[in-house]
Amino acid sequence: MKRDNLIRMANGIGAFFEAMPDRQQAVADVAAHLRRTWEPRMRVEILKSLGTVEEAQLKPVVRDALLALARSDA
Repeated sequence: MKRDNLIRMANGIGAFFEAMPDRQQAVADVAAHLRRTWEPRMRVEILKSLGTVEEAQLKPVVRDALLALARSDA
């Protein structure tokens, strides 16, 4: 799957969760959603956006969730 499509999909998920009043919980919920519903290849591909110019396209809540995923998978 193309990374720009994954970014768009992740940002859609982030848009839902960023309305939560507790930001930490929103980040955890985005990460849990991606871990639970996205196949590993999709997660690996979107994690490649971190540290690149593509990272700027991510909603902050999604970027933080991806950073949490990267830490937990290490």
